[in-house]
Amino acid sequence: MPQTDTARLLIACDDQPGIVAAVAGVLAAHGANIISLDQHSTDEEGGRFFQRTVLHLDGLAAKRPELEASITEVADRFGMEWSLHDTSKRKRVAIFVSKYDHCLMELLWRTQRGELDIDVTMVISNHPDLAESVRSFGVPFMHIPAGDKAAMEARQLELLQGNVDLVVLARYMQILTDGFIERLGAPVINIHHSFLPAFIGANPYARAKERGVKLIGATAHYATADLDEGPIIEQDVTRVTHAESAAELQRRGADVERFVLARAVKWHAEDRVIVHGRSTVIL
Repeated sequence: MPQTDTARLLIACDDQPGIVAAVAGVLAAHGANIISLDQHSTDEEGGRFFQRTVLHLDGLAAKRPELEASITEVADRFGMEWSLHDTSKRKRVAIFVSKYDHCLMELLWRTQRGELDIDVTMVISNHPDLAESVRSFGVPFMHIPAGDKAAMEARQLELLQGNVDLVVLARYMQILTDGFIERLGAPVINIHHSFLPAFIGANPYARAKERGVKLIGATAHYATADLDEGPIIEQDVTRVTHAESAAELQRRGADVERFVLARAVKWHAEDRVIVHGRSTVIL
């Protein structure tokens, strides 16, 4: 949960000697205390290095410009990509949903209980069905009916741009266009079922039942122009048997979907996810 004068520093660069010492030295020189530090290298030689550091610095807001200037000097020396996140500022999140409510309700419930470090600024849906449920959490509900795709997305962007740090597709049964994702200016997390084999299109659980699958699961990932091929954040599965109906498979699949999406949103909100090409590093 947010703490005053606490920040998270994320860095990524080619692995090389002296990175950890240089970053720690900068923080120490500014009087910052390192609370936790996680790191990962993709290879012992010639790999890519990632680090997440949680730090405390009295008077962070006032001292931040000088701290960032020093970090920039180190970043230039090592060729780092970096970002500094103030933990007192929750990420503003908009949730997109259609008619299935399990993922949406999980996110709203966890946020209300303080389990997700986010502020849900609005829920946008192409159906009016969930309006009352959403408003019971004190969250604005925006109904934008499906129809003219360009007009629909223009209205969504009007509501979102400059007002959100993250969009979550909580079983939103509409495909986002490439232009929408590019103009949004914020990351998008999507959730979808992932069977072995993968069943796409309508009635996936019925088709899974027909094939006698033994595992059902879900995948949360960042949405990109390549639809369901964005960097994966979290996945999980549950074992099923021939005795379960298609309806039971769907119910159990919904449980996996909501837990996987909640974990992905939590990790993103806590600045634990660093994108590495088509994959992610979770620190």
